[in-house]
Amino acid sequence: MPLFFNAQISSVIEGWKADKDLKSATLSFCVIDTKTSEVIYELNSHQYVIPASTQKIITTAAALGTLGAGYRYSTKIYHTGTFSKETGVINGDVIIYGTGDPTLQSENFTKDTNQVTDKWALVLKEKGVKEIKGKIIGDASFFDRSIPGNWIWADINNYFGVAPCGLSYNDNKFKIIYSSKETGSKATVEKTIPAYCNSTICINSNVIAKGTEDDAFVFGDPFSYTKEVAGKIPPNKSNFEVEAALPDPALLCAEKFSNSLSKVGIKYNPKTIESNYKRPDSTTTKQLLHAHWSPSLDRIIYFTNLKSNNHYCETILRSVGRGSMYLGIDAVKAYWQKKGLDVNELFMVDGSGLSRANTVTTNFQASLLNKIYNDSSLYKIFNNSLPVAGKSGSMSNIGKGKLIENNMRAKTGYINRARGYCGYVKSKSGKDLAFSVLFNNYNCSAKEAKVKIEKFLVELGEL
Repeated sequence: MPLFFNAQISSVIEGWKADKDLKSATLSFCVIDTKTSEVIYELNSHQYVIPASTQKIITTAAALGTLGAGYRYSTKIYHTGTFSKETGVINGDVIIYGTGDPTLQSENFTKDTNQVTDKWALVLKEKGVKEIKGKIIGDASFFDRSIPGNWIWADINNYFGVAPCGLSYNDNKFKIIYSSKETGSKATVEKTIPAYCNSTICINSNVIAKGTEDDAFVFGDPFSYTKEVAGKIPPNKSNFEVEAALPDPALLCAEKFSNSLSKVGIKYNPKTIESNYKRPDSTTTKQLLHAHWSPSLDRIIYFTNLKSNNHYCETILRSVGRGSMYLGIDAVKAYWQKKGLDVNELFMVDGSGLSRANTVTTNFQASLLNKIYNDSSLYKIFNNSLPVAGKSGSMSNIGKGKLIENNMRAKTGYINRARGYCGYVKSKSGKDLAFSVLFNNYNCSAKEAKVKIEKFLVELGEL
């Protein structure tokens, strides 16, 4: 129950208790006055609940605190063997060594039609490279090649469930282009974009033209070139896009780089392009040809939280763990424990919240937000990454015409039967509040659950 009585908040809670859709649900919230660090309202705030994508605040804020806002990923191009500037010949391999940069040819950071690999090829040409005698290798070995074991079959081959990669490229996804005709007919796969040079992605499709939404899902081994697609797309569509997980982002990056080399006249053997996910032999001598640096971490985290980008967040987690998801989870928990939070109220199996096996308490999340608010090195950057009520991201339709519009910033979260919000609001009385509210296992649609929680968020602004 609330610690301090407020008629409007109490009315919302009583409405939840009387709501048949919430009869068997788990409802939890915690509200903290950031000036006093005092809990002023709470309900079941020490009970474990599934956070969904509100989990991202835990990962991204810890990354800002450990790696720093100015952290940048490097992607380095090396050659083995020898390079003769007189002949322009590299007698050895060219290796693109990634450290996890999720922004390479990412839709959030690519403002022109030029491939980033075109820029790399021009650098090699300017250095006098004319021919590569060995292989072109996309080296993704810095990251473990894995996905969280608790992610479900229906997620891991779709764009929102792509595996992070030591050499990510094109957001680690590709597009399956469909055309559809009358309702009830089978949709036709027209092509996939982008396409591999030396491999073919096989699409076994059973997608029906029906309804008004994209309700097609991709299944299979995420690292396989065979994909099963089932579900529905709207009828009478052309060039309809369904996004799926790339089986080998590092190979696609290497192939795109080889295409770029051709454009500038650098010769190579097109049959010797490959990817590598195993730790290379440390005794191999290699020389640096070029270093590419990503945008700063604060910019990456901005898009991570604004667009709830799972790929970015899982990459950030592994970066904190020096390539390991498990070490990343340990490091995140250690960071918050050092900040004085009770990490017994946090159970992490991933960084993004895609798994229902994650659990947290709203007390932990609100306390974390309060810690950030009172940390001048973190707050401004972190707060800027949160969607704004009535204005941006997943908060754009929340609080329209209410006091919280443009006055509340919050990370939202949704997976099957789990929805929540956590962030900051300046109340009518001038209080700066940190809050977390999470609903689990409700018996209604996600849209209806959103409406029920929105009533609470609106009243927070009126305090």
